[in-house]
Amino acid sequence: MTPNPLTGVLYHWLGGFASASFYVPYRGVKRWSWEIYWLTGGIFSWLLAPWFFASIQTNDLLGVLSATPSPTLLWPIFFGILWGFGGLGYGLVMRYLGLSLGMAVVLGLCTVFGTLIPPLFAGDFSAKLLDTVSGNIILLGLALTLAGIVVVAMAGAKKDQALSPEQKAAAVAEFDFRKGLAVAIFAGIMSACFAFGLAAGEPIKALSAAAGTGPLWTGLPVLCLVMFGGLLTNAVWCTILIVRNRSGSEWFGRGKAAGAPMARNFALCALAGTAWYFQFFFYTMGESQMGKFGFSSWTLHMASIIIFGTLWGFALKEWKDAAPATRVMVWAGVALLILATIVIGYGNMVG
Repeated sequence: MTPNPLTGVLYHWLGGFASASFYVPYRGVKRWSWEIYWLTGGIFSWLLAPWFFASIQTNDLLGVLSATPSPTLLWPIFFGILWGFGGLGYGLVMRYLGLSLGMAVVLGLCTVFGTLIPPLFAGDFSAKLLDTVSGNIILLGLALTLAGIVVVAMAGAKKDQALSPEQKAAAVAEFDFRKGLAVAIFAGIMSACFAFGLAAGEPIKALSAAAGTGPLWTGLPVLCLVMFGGLLTNAVWCTILIVRNRSGSEWFGRGKAAGAPMARNFALCALAGTAWYFQFFFYTMGESQMGKFGFSSWTLHMASIIIFGTLWGFALKEWKDAAPATRVMVWAGVALLILATIVIGYGNMVG
């Protein structure tokens, strides 16, 4: 199949929409502690959805994995464990900063590390980015992405400075700018490990293709491994919190969850968890269309998440008390991000 970067950009936008939307169902969960709804949704994100979709879209999933050398299996899991720390922080950032500002800070760092380190690690950074016209165009797109992220983050900081504590709490119930910023920096760095996990699993994609899997789906077995690593990290931390807070009974409608709409809570967590997985489902599809510049997929993915995250922030009235100039600033940042995705897609086409 001949790569089609424009189709790849569309897939990345679908993945970005799924990622930006995943936390919205969690807002409707009632009387469950964070660790309960996060782990419940995570079972769908990191275990059920990856294996279900990989089993129906790839040929001989278990045969491919059994034929993979042990180190090649373990590296994606290892990077998935590190990415799991970023996922934990990501959930906390949404609590402390809200969708718009939280995503801008987290994904800014994630964009830089996740885009630039894989070609540096592979030793072809200069050949891919510095020595070709297409590579230079992609670097320009990355610069525009970072500029857009900075503008959105500055708008969030201006909003924070202008609002009263009561207004912040009305928009984001547990708003804490300093705590959220610290967690966001950590989460952004660790979340970039997902891109490293996918890069480490490239030989598995080749084995899956050799088994007869179509080019759009060869990345799904790698997702099973990376996301299993994320499950390990999140499950350990959530278990610690469940023991510490004695919140396990909430799964059975007891304690704090007495009278909670249990079926609705489980359904919302399943929806949130599946949406979280779909960002990577579409990511692997988009990457398959980007040709030799597949590493730029990470930039496109991050930019699209921020675009849709900002739109959700406005829809959920997180910016309703912000000054008009601040709202203009955030839309300017979104415009830069849209332009960046166009430039990166064009750079791939030129390549």
